[in-house]
Amino acid sequence: MSTSSLVKHMAEVLKKTAEEFAKEQKEISVSEFFEKNKHLLGFDNPTKALLMAVKEAVDNSIDACEEAGILPDITVKVKQLDEDKYRVSVEDNGPGIVKEQVPKIFGKLLYGSKFHRLRQARGQQGIGISACVLYAQLTTGAPTRVWAKTDAGKKTYYCELFLNTMKNEPEITKETVLDKDGFSDGHGIRVEMDVVGRYRKTQGVDDYLKQTSIANPSTKIMYHAPDGTKMTFPRSFNQLPKPPKEMKLHPYGVEYGILMRLLSKTSSRTLASFLSNEFSSVGSQSAKEICATAKLNPELKPVELAREQIEKLLAAMQKVKIQRPPTDCLSPIGESELEKSLRKEYPNAEFVTTVTKEPEVYRGMPFQIEVGIVYGGDLAQDDTVQLIRFANRVPLLYQLGACATAEAMKDVDWKRYGMAQPKNALPAGPAVIVIHMCSVWVPFVSESKEAIAPYPDITKEMKLAIQDAGRKLSLYLSGKKRVGAEKRRLQIFDRYSDEVSDALAILTGKPKKDIEKKLKELISDRSRLNEFAKTEEETPEAEPSEEPEKKKEKKQKDEEEE
Repeated sequence: MSTSSLVKHMAEVLKKTAEEFAKEQKEISVSEFFEKNKHLLGFDNPTKALLMAVKEAVDNSIDACEEAGILPDITVKVKQLDEDKYRVSVEDNGPGIVKEQVPKIFGKLLYGSKFHRLRQARGQQGIGISACVLYAQLTTGAPTRVWAKTDAGKKTYYCELFLNTMKNEPEITKETVLDKDGFSDGHGIRVEMDVVGRYRKTQGVDDYLKQTSIANPSTKIMYHAPDGTKMTFPRSFNQLPKPPKEMKLHPYGVEYGILMRLLSKTSSRTLASFLSNEFSSVGSQSAKEICATAKLNPELKPVELAREQIEKLLAAMQKVKIQRPPTDCLSPIGESELEKSLRKEYPNAEFVTTVTKEPEVYRGMPFQIEVGIVYGGDLAQDDTVQLIRFANRVPLLYQLGACATAEAMKDVDWKRYGMAQPKNALPAGPAVIVIHMCSVWVPFVSESKEAIAPYPDITKEMKLAIQDAGRKLSLYLSGKKRVGAEKRRLQIFDRYSDEVSDALAILTGKPKKDIEKKLKELISDRSRLNEFAKTEEETPEAEPSEEPEKKKEKKQKDEEEE
């Protein structure tokens, strides 16, 4: 065969192969992808799988209740059916879900109402509860059962459903309307699913519910554990948190593709009005300044901008000095609420302090850091401190090493605040340290939302908040040390009071009994004074609110200390 014939033959073979490859190419649904990659959603071991089934349902319940203005009452039941098979049931007193939405919410991945809103929320992707439905059918083959009631005067909608992974659509196998529902408040949601899992008290359902109670002081949780234990986590605050408001995208947080999409879909007629209408913190003057910096006519039609013009516009948006985004889109726990919640969970603690920092911004997204420290009492003396992490009031129980909170903790010199600290490790001592980050967009390291990405702006703010709380702890420990030293001195003086009385009686010629009585009174008065001083150290008065200039100076001092 000649060279030209061989080349021609090879071209024919390659052509056929390419055509065969083309026949093999087909679209996959998001459900199929996560069906084969369930570990990305947090279902990578049986203990976490059982936790995730509870977590996603509870998070949805609290969100629904708070948005409806209802104090959440949640009942969680976990029943063991077999060696590794459990039935998870979560019921709330929320507003319920209308019949038409139940199948889509529970049986369709990436379906929800929060993804396109910039506002602090527990879940945003529309994956959580539907991923649990997917995991349940994968591991046990049983359908998920849902009871939904929207009003006391209406009947309860009941259905059993699967998730069709080929179409990413719900499949209802049974549905009916029930007269009796069991909802004590006349409305709510109950979801029940059978999953393969493993029950463990630590880093499992028990820890998650306890920490959820800490971060959500207005929530009451009743829990029936698989071992028959019944626990109630009462609410420590009878008022719902401030509802966060929705914000628009800030110019500093926009990227080229997003800007191009916004320009193509906007209803604004001019470039200047587009900037003012679509972005937060941009007024008419800022819009004109952006256009001037980009050398673009403010009267241009947004949909007609060319690629080069969009690049200039984006560069100008990042360059022009624009006011910070609004922070009313955040809803922190609050210093007093967090302290009250911690004292409820750790009633024997010697000392509790909390700090809520002023909001900061990264990539155009506002965020806020809160820190709490619980010290002494029943906590172990020589163990590593327990670090409790929250993101938008949701506990993070896994991937501590990959989290920004751990990096910030290790970067603090804890010896300065009276606690031991091995090199490049968490401090040791009888303490629990709580770190909470709330934001309209928390940068998680994976879809399972178990750790916060260690961006420099975030870890720096966490470190400053930890240092603020650490200084309060240091004041308490130094005061405790002073009182202890004084107490030891008084004990020594009391021990030798008889000899001192003898000597003074000989020197002064006065009766020994009178001198001894005076010495005992002096020691007793001094002891009472020390006890009063100790109480004052443990319950310091609330600090007056600082002026903005003082806060700025304090922050500068913290940064210099860092």
